[in-house]
Amino acid sequence: MKDRLNIAIDGLSGCGKSTLAKGLARHYGIIYVDTGALYRTVGLCMIKKGIASDDEKAIVDSLPEVDISVRLNDGGADVLLAGVPVGDEIRTPLASKYASDVSRIPEVRAFLLDTQRRLAAENSCVMDGRDIGTVLAGTSVRS
Repeated sequence: MKDRLNIAIDGLSGCGKSTLAKGLARHYGIIYVDTGALYRTVGLCMIKKGIASDDEKAIVDSLPEVDISVRLNDGGADVLLAGVPVGDEIRTPLASKYASDVSRIPEVRAFLLDTQRRLAAENSCVMDGRDIGTVLAGTSVRS
């Protein structure tokens, strides 16, 4: 099995994590996973399903149907929802509100933790985000 290169970048808000992560991903030709974009993508999925951002039960019940993946492109990586790039759809004010709301739900956090671990197990990648070092710890060949 070929070794994967998984890099975790953790730090305070606004300290340059994303800039560094994107640069490292470009340098090594690997996927950059913006964990915040994953929360936004779950939010977008709920918007498309017509589920209210405060309907915790419906959100949790819909998680098995959320299909998130990441694809390498020329300048970085695309986040995909059901195989379709989400692009700027996840950067709208409504998507931001949904991302904030769904991020408070423990089951969503667990779902995305599993998603992040799967992405790291299947791909060489750079991830930045909250507690990301613990996410990637189990996928590392060496630390």
